[in-house]
Amino acid sequence: MQRRTFLASAAATGAVAALNPSFAMAQASNPLLQKWTGPYGGVPAFDKVKVADFKPALEAAMAKNLAEIDAITANKAAPTFDNTIAALEDSGRSLSDIGTFYGIWGSNMSTPEFQAVEEVMDPALSAHSDKINQNAALFARIEAVYNSPAKAKLTPEQQRVLWIYYTNFVRSGAKLSPAAKTRVGAINTELASLYTKFSQNLLADENTWIELSDADLAGLPEGLKAAAASNATARKLPGKFVIVNTRSSVDPFLTESPVRGAREKVWRAFVNRGDNGGATDNNLIISKILKLRVERAKLLGYKTHAHWRLENAMAKTPENAMALMEAVWQPAIAQVAIDVADMQAIIDKENGGFKLEPWDYRFYAEKVRLAKYALDMNEVKPYLQLDKLREGMFWASGQLYGFQFKKLEGIPVYHEDITVYEVTRAGKHVGLWYFDPYARPGKRSGAWMNAYRTQERFKGEITTIVSNNSNFIKGKPGEPLLISWDDATTLFHEFGHAIHGLNANATYPSVSGTNVARDYVEFPSQLNEHWLPTKEVLNQFALHYQTGKPIPQALVDKIEAAGKFGEGFGTTEYLASALIDMKLHLAGDVDIDPDKFEREELTKLNMPKEIVMRHRTPQFGHVFSGDGYSAGYYSYLWSDTLTADAAEAFAEAPGGFYDKAVAKRLHDDIMSKGNTVDPVDQFRAFRGRDVKIGALMRKRGFPVPPGA
Repeated sequence: MQRRTFLASAAATGAVAALNPSFAMAQASNPLLQKWTGPYGGVPAFDKVKVADFKPALEAAMAKNLAEIDAITANKAAPTFDNTIAALEDSGRSLSDIGTFYGIWGSNMSTPEFQAVEEVMDPALSAHSDKINQNAALFARIEAVYNSPAKAKLTPEQQRVLWIYYTNFVRSGAKLSPAAKTRVGAINTELASLYTKFSQNLLADENTWIELSDADLAGLPEGLKAAAASNATARKLPGKFVIVNTRSSVDPFLTESPVRGAREKVWRAFVNRGDNGGATDNNLIISKILKLRVERAKLLGYKTHAHWRLENAMAKTPENAMALMEAVWQPAIAQVAIDVADMQAIIDKENGGFKLEPWDYRFYAEKVRLAKYALDMNEVKPYLQLDKLREGMFWASGQLYGFQFKKLEGIPVYHEDITVYEVTRAGKHVGLWYFDPYARPGKRSGAWMNAYRTQERFKGEITTIVSNNSNFIKGKPGEPLLISWDDATTLFHEFGHAIHGLNANATYPSVSGTNVARDYVEFPSQLNEHWLPTKEVLNQFALHYQTGKPIPQALVDKIEAAGKFGEGFGTTEYLASALIDMKLHLAGDVDIDPDKFEREELTKLNMPKEIVMRHRTPQFGHVFSGDGYSAGYYSYLWSDTLTADAAEAFAEAPGGFYDKAVAKRLHDDIMSKGNTVDPVDQFRAFRGRDVKIGALMRKRGFPVPPGA
């Protein structure tokens, strides 16, 4: 899940060219400033955008946004929800629209030319946000509405919107002294520059590659050889074979390559991204970010950055988040110890003559899976065609939510690889879904969802536009793309974010769709993973790429039997990152050497030496390319506690994961609510009680604590 917003206060933005005549002039010549036109309420004109358009468009849109804010504060009428909060909801729409393009170019089309724009505009955008959040006259109006007896007459959604505006302004420093506001603004501007540099350093290291020799290719499956050749061709190295320094390229190699030296070479390049001591080293940047964050938190009245970040999250406090992580950590590393012993036994039986190292883990885990469950994931992969699984996602969402997907032609896209689908329900247009599946230079690694436009009914019926983005490696032209089981799970996960947005049913955009607490937003997406292994999806869409026959039931049974295998590894590598993130942000006002801190804290945690953090600190983009997941990477575990509990509601129902009554409750109580209702109340309405940790432990095959 990815979000890139420019305003901490206004979540969507709006109209009044008359307030700023220069905007109308700029609009005429700059495609980024022009209203979205065409079908479906208008679509982004990706085909008309040039990098040179971004800076003048952003500057014009910021000026217009400030004029809109001035119009709100100049209103002589007493502050009301309509003339203050609703007016804020309708401000800055031009800037929000440009933000769609800006975020896409930053994540998918990050050329040196665009990076030069980011270096100038990211700090400017941060300063712009502070001008609004620290506007005393604006906050006075917000506070007056918040404290007014008339608040009781607002709808529940309006009260929620008002509460969010008020608390966000306070948390951004609206009540600080002028000097403190100035310092917070300076910190935010400096952080914006540091985030940009961190991201660009990481992207630069991920745009490197490891060339494979003939010896390195020994025993490598033909599909991975083809992908390595395709990687080389894309980088103008015809006849060569390369592994790109991204997870989508590295993990399959570490899993499949029998050449230990090659595995180590690829692994070391990958785990040292951002940590090579040269121009792209991120350690000093991280140290500066941590110092600035704790200074800002203290100015805002919080003990640490972690306490500031979690105040409005479901967890509420770092202590609550730590308690959950610590409850799961010990069972996870205990399971790793069992799995490592099994792997070492295989190494010894083969007369390997070495102790298991991190670059060996994935390769030997597959051997243990085969030995314990007679499951070779290479037998599964021929049934996992990307196009067929996409159809399976569509079908499952239709069973649960009534969605239908139709491929469109002629909609502007920013790259030829992208396809666009119209989403309907009962014949009514719901939104658009863009799919960008393939890796390419300039695109950041991983998989994510974006909302190009959020659903709302505030100024008419506005439908949503969402996208899913992946980094699959293209094979030979005309051949179906086969993906791993893990990649298929990620595909369903990110699509879960998209259908969360597509199910949105809110009046105000700031509380619509995926605009929810960070430790809640992963819940709907993690829950959607559960539909991949259902027999209904596998029997119809897990079809052999050559024969077209469905995956054999015996193989499905093996997948189910081995369902908890690898949970020790997956939980440990993830939790190590989440714990280090939280510990870094609880450390307070101290100088931190990221490498040293990471090493020492992992030692205290008894981190298994055979595993490294899923995201080592110098490459931890979730945490250091913005505030998004800072002191918040625990969110995946917090959300999965909700996920596991909700999944059991389906498992217990007569219709299983396709039970109509449970699906309706899921839609009505969670998927359609966005942030119109407190997440705690959403889950309680769906489950009939508060969440319990027992389901999470059962899902992962860990001992269930008493009373859980």
